Amino acid sequence: MVEEVIEFSKPIAEVAREYGIAAQSLGNWIKKYRQTHGHDDAGSSATTGTTAREQALEREVQELKAELSFVKKAAAYFARDPQ
Repeated sequence: MVEEVIEFSKPIAEVAREYGIAAQSLGNWIKKYRQTHGHDDAGSSATTGTTAREQALEREVQELKAELSFVKKAAAYFARDPQ
């Protein structure tokens, strides 16, 4: 699950929903993975000038986009004619 988020840039909320776990838990696992594996995010953030706060906001934006997509699909499902 962690690799899906890191390697394929999938939103945390989307992956968590697919596996039926809390997004917060997956986010914690990703954080621990990056700390222990020295993932390239730390190096890339220095070159692009992004701060930890900006990265956190970007993750939140991705999670909200995934949630919005889910709500739109649910709305379309419930709006259809049952006949």
